[in-house]
Amino acid sequence: MTTSGMTEQSERLTGHKVVQDDLEFIAANLSEEFRRIAGHNLLITGGAGFLGHYLVQSALYWNRTRPGPPIDVTIFDSYIRGIPQWLKNLDGAPNLHLFQHNMAEPLPASMGEFEYIIHAASIASPTYYRKDPIGTMDTNISGLRALLDYSRRRMDSAKPFKGFLFYSSSEIYGDPTPESIPTPETYRGLVSCTGPRACYDEAKRYGETLCVNFARQYGVHVTSARPFNNYGPGLKISDRRVLPDFARDVMNGRDIVILSDGSPTRTFCYVADAICGYYKVLVNGRPGEAYNIGVETPEISMADLAHKIVALSRELFGYAGKVVLRASKDGDYLLDNPLRRCPVIEKARRELGFNPSVSIDEGLRRSMIWYGDNRIAEDS
Repeated sequence: MTTSGMTEQSERLTGHKVVQDDLEFIAANLSEEFRRIAGHNLLITGGAGFLGHYLVQSALYWNRTRPGPPIDVTIFDSYIRGIPQWLKNLDGAPNLHLFQHNMAEPLPASMGEFEYIIHAASIASPTYYRKDPIGTMDTNISGLRALLDYSRRRMDSAKPFKGFLFYSSSEIYGDPTPESIPTPETYRGLVSCTGPRACYDEAKRYGETLCVNFARQYGVHVTSARPFNNYGPGLKISDRRVLPDFARDVMNGRDIVILSDGSPTRTFCYVADAICGYYKVLVNGRPGEAYNIGVETPEISMADLAHKIVALSRELFGYAGKVVLRASKDGDYLLDNPLRRCPVIEKARRELGFNPSVSIDEGLRRSMIWYGDNRIAEDS
């Protein structure tokens, strides 16, 4: 197939030029890592979710556009929020296998052989994980334990196990003290074990403890990634995190409503950069270690972020709305929500070669173009 033919095929499968460009960016930045995974079987739990959107598609894009043995990708997902359109578009794609499975339940009896595992199955939106705290904990703890036991058994097989990535969270730090921001991996956290977010935060903390001890006691090559506020194409407009909420207001012609005084600050890492970091943690990370994956600058307030979206949306869509600050009717909405979140990423930069390069302005532009071309009016 010619280069132009491959590009046309890829755009039909990805459904959007922004996604197509991002996949090429990821493949170009992960040439070493994908070559090491190529020819092996990769299991991605939660593969139908936001991060799965690019974890899955980037591996399949590598198969389509680079010579050599393919990466064989299997997805386990409960599809609790349905099968996304991008995954339906990939139905029948070579080297892709889809299974409906809830990771809170025991693993299938016939698991098959996987040399690499990414455990990304977990609801990450506070609005949704607070509705099923036990299920959230079971997926992150029981599901993780089952996969680690499977990985341990695979270590002495004919095709030995090579790598396991656990998606932890920046939430494991809780609300860091001022002197611990920006936050390094060595910070031990200031976290409530009983608050409304504890089901997620403490499950991730315990999950990291499992990973560390499986690495130390059994020699399993398992690493953890701590994502810091990823955003971009694939993040459902109904997710109820900050950027989808802003996009949802824009696409429905409403004012952007912030349910706080707008002062909390975050750094935001565009998903294409983040995916490069996660595959680097999987392949190059030291067993038992955790790595912050995000960006160090700019640390931006929710109000300033909203004003950026307003200005960008006026340019792109002729948006006429404004930013409105309003208190939430949910008394627990901001409870245990950290005022600041900003990582130190020197460890990932030094050990893994992680070097995020997409600016906040470019990332927001690419995201809003994608939302604009995937408009969902009042998606509940």
